[in-house]
Amino acid sequence: MQNAGLRHRLLAILAADGVGFSRLMAANERATVVALDAARDVFRAQIAEHGGRLVDTAGDSVLAVFDTATGAVDAGLAVQSRLAAQRGDTPAERCLRFRIGIHLGDVFEKADGSVYGDGVNIAARLQGLADVDGVTVSQSVQTAVQGRVAARFEAMGAQTV
Repeated sequence: MQNAGLRHRLLAILAADGVGFSRLMAANERATVVALDAARDVFRAQIAEHGGRLVDTAGDSVLAVFDTATGAVDAGLAVQSRLAAQRGDTPAERCLRFRIGIHLGDVFEKADGSVYGDGVNIAARLQGLADVDGVTVSQSVQTAVQGRVAARFEAMGAQTV
């Protein structure tokens, strides 16, 4: 098996997913696509501003990588803050909202920039544990960013991811 162009790296991985996307699409496809595009613009801007790289935006999900855990957490917090401001006073049941998970872990990165491995899978599972409009981080991320980001951490106890 040839592995040319495949690098093993330690990265901070941000995984996000829209909440209630299918329900919103069923109710109003056009408005939901407009909201998704606006949210993606926020993600792109904050990922770039905090030193990250957008890897994928399949469906209503977002996958990005960062060289630092601080950059990933700052980006995740900024995304949630800007999305909340963007929603304004729109009723919650009509808003596209996101959960974000962040993990610091090993990945395999292909020459085209795509990433694979347990690090990506754990970030995706952490996003599933996050509150709506929230950011959930792994212990490795919390340890790396403690005292470096403007966030308060709440322990969730041991989780199987």
